[in-house]
Amino acid sequence: MNRLLGYLAALLFAAGAHAAWPEKPIRFIIPSVAGGSPDVLMRILTAEMSKSMGAVFVVENKPGASFTIGTLDIVRAAPDGYTIGYGNIVSLAINRSLLAKIPYDVEKDLTLISNCVRVFNLLAVNNNLPVRSVNELIDYAKRNPGKLVMASPGNGTTGHLGGELFKSMTGTFILHVPYRGSPQAINDLIAGEVQMMFDNLSSITPHVKSGRVRGLAVSGPRRSAVFPDLPTIAEAGVPGYETVAWGGVIGPANLPREIVARLHAEIRKALASPTVLERYRNLDTEADGGTPEEFVALVRRETPKWADVVRRANAKID
Repeated sequence: MNRLLGYLAALLFAAGAHAAWPEKPIRFIIPSVAGGSPDVLMRILTAEMSKSMGAVFVVENKPGASFTIGTLDIVRAAPDGYTIGYGNIVSLAINRSLLAKIPYDVEKDLTLISNCVRVFNLLAVNNNLPVRSVNELIDYAKRNPGKLVMASPGNGTTGHLGGELFKSMTGTFILHVPYRGSPQAINDLIAGEVQMMFDNLSSITPHVKSGRVRGLAVSGPRRSAVFPDLPTIAEAGVPGYETVAWGGVIGPANLPREIVARLHAEIRKALASPTVLERYRNLDTEADGGTPEEFVALVRRETPKWADVVRRANAKID
């Protein structure tokens, strides 16, 4: 009887502890550099969640090793709701086939809380490159094999693999140079150190709007609302081409269900706020807010798709 009473008391204490969450700042780990698309989008989201929850979010950028360094920080955190972070198409789906050995199991070592955003990529070129359409770019690449240099925000990103898919579908030979994030890659694209780049609209849009680089087409299944005059890559001469980046909030394995439910509710509320919707719209980003179960289903659906892209592009990271 005493053991039963002790067990019930422990349950009540745990429930009370979870109900009081959060009582201290929440670490939010972004496994990429400051100023890139994940950083910008998640800072917008956590700022709104902070207002709604009355909680402090401490955002930490932990870039490196194809998103694995920051992701491992989340994996190794205590499952108490005080360390969560960002997981995306790279860390949750692409790395499984891209990396020779992935140091975590997505479904065993992480809790998927909610996919938050979907973003198309944009194909942009340096202003001095004498091309103004996708077909002109393909023709130029075929006339100058190996002379075009394509930047990406890093190995394994949709900027990298979207470019590899483009090369394989067009039969072109273009050199790839990975950077440690979008800001550095975009700077070199503007300067002419590299000639082309596929990057999230949320990162590269300001540079296209200002005329610092030239946009040719978008990677998604439909045109961008921000650039309605730009065709999709499929429309522009590469039938069947499509890449869409996505990402959301994750935590360590065994995160209590009450905390997952609270976080999901707060994410949905933040994504529906006029402030977030307007800022995301200006960055050509779609809000999602799907359930944990829908997030798991998305990862399971996308993993074999990107494994096929990796195989076709013969892209590997040791």
